[in-house]
Amino acid sequence: MLVADAALPRQGGANRPVVDVAVGVLIRPAGDFLLTSRPAGKVYAGYWEFPGGKLEQGESVAQALLRELQEELGIRIGPVTPWRVAMVDYPHALVRLNFCKVFDWEGDLQMREAQLFAWQQLPVQVSPVLPGTVPVLQWLAEERDFKFATYLVAT
Repeated sequence: MLVADAALPRQGGANRPVVDVAVGVLIRPAGDFLLTSRPAGKVYAGYWEFPGGKLEQGESVAQALLRELQEELGIRIGPVTPWRVAMVDYPHALVRLNFCKVFDWEGDLQMREAQLFAWQQLPVQVSPVLPGTVPVLQWLAEERDFKFATYLVAT
């Protein structure tokens, strides 16, 4: 489990519930992937992440991802490929991130929450990167045989 900002207290204590989140790793044919900034007013505002959101009662990961990307980005995704799951202990929440690869979508990016977007390759050129995003960059580096895995984010 990744612990973000370990020096900060955990809201809700040690027995807080796990929040399930569906996350889309949108990948274009050339291999670049989409990162979006967290909107103003949210925890970690301005940090870069892969888009997605919380599962609602009774939703599957794929259903939540379809809904969230339509609401936040204005796109309609095709099939999702479940990829990896990671637990991240943030000061504000204990989060289970369900990462899915998405290769097919329709529509233009609309950024409905006034966030920014950037199509990226490794090393990413945007910062700061949300702690829960770093493992994904490492996984992509491993898959792509990226030789400088310690330089996933340009400095």
